[in-house]
Amino acid sequence: MKKIYTCFCTDVVHEGHLNIIRNAQEYGRVIVGALSDKALIRYNRFPTVSQEERVKLYRSIEGVDEVVIQDDMLYDDVIALIKPDYIIHGDNWQSGPEKTIRDHVEKLLKEYGGELIDVPYTYNEDVKKIDLQLREKLAMPEYRRKRLRQLLEMTPIVKAMEAHSGLTGLIVEKTVVENEGRLDQFDALWISSLCDSTAKGKPDIELVDFTSRLRTIDDITEVTTKPIIFDGDTGGLTEHFVYTVRSLEKMGVSAVIIEDKKGLKKNSLFGTEVEQTQATIEEFSAKIAAGKKAQLTDDFMIIARIESLILEKGMEDALKRADAFVAAGADGIMIHSRKKDPGEIIEFCDKFRENNKTTPIVVVPSSFNTVKEEELAEHGVNIVIYANQLTRSAFPAMQQTAKTILKNHRAKEADDYLMSIKDIITLIDEI
Repeated sequence: MKKIYTCFCTDVVHEGHLNIIRNAQEYGRVIVGALSDKALIRYNRFPTVSQEERVKLYRSIEGVDEVVIQDDMLYDDVIALIKPDYIIHGDNWQSGPEKTIRDHVEKLLKEYGGELIDVPYTYNEDVKKIDLQLREKLAMPEYRRKRLRQLLEMTPIVKAMEAHSGLTGLIVEKTVVENEGRLDQFDALWISSLCDSTAKGKPDIELVDFTSRLRTIDDITEVTTKPIIFDGDTGGLTEHFVYTVRSLEKMGVSAVIIEDKKGLKKNSLFGTEVEQTQATIEEFSAKIAAGKKAQLTDDFMIIARIESLILEKGMEDALKRADAFVAAGADGIMIHSRKKDPGEIIEFCDKFRENNKTTPIVVVPSSFNTVKEEELAEHGVNIVIYANQLTRSAFPAMQQTAKTILKNHRAKEADDYLMSIKDIITLIDEI
């Protein structure tokens, strides 16, 4: 009997999946691949149930003869193992980023005479409702909050991109690219105090109050599902920080990063050019401990940002602080530098990893932007945050557009800089 293969990456089986199975049965023995958790997160989907539960669900479908785990989104592993006579899939992968996968599968099948079958994708109100329910489930605080810890276990390095509004959140959420034959995307959203302040036309000195910043989080959580890392600046007074932790945790934020400075906030990129006061190890450790004591779940993370290299206090001070902050309960360490060469960041990571193999390391390669994620991962980095690139790219484009309209007394010449409104609103989901 001929073998026909299809891959599922869903947590809920609907009419569209059943239609695939019915079509598959006409050709032979039906084998369903359950895309693994690690492959799913690279495929722009995050599981809401375990891999084992998905396998059990697929096995329960009438007409399915066998279920296997598919670890490679490009199908290399299952095609080599099974050599199916046919692979069947919805025709929605004939365009967009997924076309890369289809083209690769078709090439692999042709090597031994296998065939590809595209079935018309099922569009109806029931399918739309189920897809919406799944997306809403992913956005719920109890699911979103734990997602960063899950990602740290499933992927070599977590990539976070700055968002400061619902629209920028959607850009981070939905941008998927084909890169060297594979799909890639951002894993998390970074809500930066600098970008939040800039979007409101305010200086980056903690002038925008916490209530306003919660509103930004709310705008982003309403339209996205990816985990959120929140820039907590210094965390403020310890007595206030405990309430910040509770508020963020309740909203489904995965982590807060606080820096070991005190007094009026000055942006770290100024370094020693302006007066900046670093908190003592004892002061900052107490703040971390108080925050950990206040949180109610094991999902939430408090990450300690060390400013020793920024303030030219030296590597020894940075490492001493890292050890102390981990001992106080910090769930991760962020090390920062304003040098263009990543040398001191890599040195810190190597030395920290000599005695600590597990605590996540976070870096923000804004100044040292030539280093690639793979190299950082080789030195023990777990999270890379692109902290302000969307804000910085938007400003010159908007300024140029404004100048062009003023110069020409009409908008036509600005069209070259503009995305169509139609393309923009396709980012926004309708209920």
